Amino acid sequence: MMKKYLVLLLLWSGTSNPLNAQDLPISQIMIDGESWELVAEGYQFTEGPAVNDAGEVFFTDVPASKIYKVDLQGKVTLFSDQANKTAGLMFGADGKLYGTSIGGKAIVQFAADGTPTSMAEDVNCNDLVVLADGHIFFTDHVDGKVWNVSPDRKLKEVASGITFPNGIIVWPDQKQLVVSDMKGEHLWNFCISADGSLNHQQPYSAMQLPIGSMESGADGMTVDKVGRLFVCTSLGVQVFDTQGRLSGILSKPQRAFLSNVVFGGPDLNYLYATTQDKVYRRKLNTTGVRFTK
Repeated sequence: MMKKYLVLLLLWSGTSNPLNAQDLPISQIMIDGESWELVAEGYQFTEGPAVNDAGEVFFTDVPASKIYKVDLQGKVTLFSDQANKTAGLMFGADGKLYGTSIGGKAIVQFAADGTPTSMAEDVNCNDLVVLADGHIFFTDHVDGKVWNVSPDRKLKEVASGITFPNGIIVWPDQKQLVVSDMKGEHLWNFCISADGSLNHQQPYSAMQLPIGSMESGADGMTVDKVGRLFVCTSLGVQVFDTQGRLSGILSKPQRAFLSNVVFGGPDLNYLYATTQDKVYRRKLNTTGVRFTK
């Protein structure tokens, strides 16, 4: 990895067209003296970090069927004990929290008191993304598909052919969608149509793989304001620049499965990571995106 990184540095330094700031190596977003810090621990399996407009982060303990909130002072409180093994979480532009209820086989919307309401039922679901226009996309690794739930709650299949579709996110302009393949090496890119259809499916980036493995272990993803992609993998958080090139890898907070990441805090400059029994965060020299109308 180090040899590859040095080669990339040499190539970039010799180019006649200087790269934009968002296309520089990962060192440009790392802050000296800042590393992973523990936010919460003692859970069975943490997943689905999501951020609201205030910068508060919500996460789920999947086996316990509970969702927790981390406020801006770092205090952790129970938000819902009715999650029914919800894995993916994301806030919509309407301020509501949405989730993928694996236990209930449903896409759900949570009320302020933590009560869930079904948006789509009888579905295999894992992770989701909610667009500002109300469209919801979610991954189904049981059937190897991606689905759309329209604002009027109509369900349709919009993509297939990915070995194990897992994490899902959109770029800041919400015109393109990315899906991670947990059992492959590629991140898959799609163009989003106004009706929620996905077009021009193609492998966008190749992730770094563990030595001797053909599987990335890719799970949840997030993006920053300029369009860098942060992907949870077996090797750590792989960061891709706006051209789809690997900028580098942030090490794991601990030696455990790394399930998902999101930017949180009042300035959205902390990268929160869910990993097995714990939640961590790390301050970076970039900020996340609020997906609002």
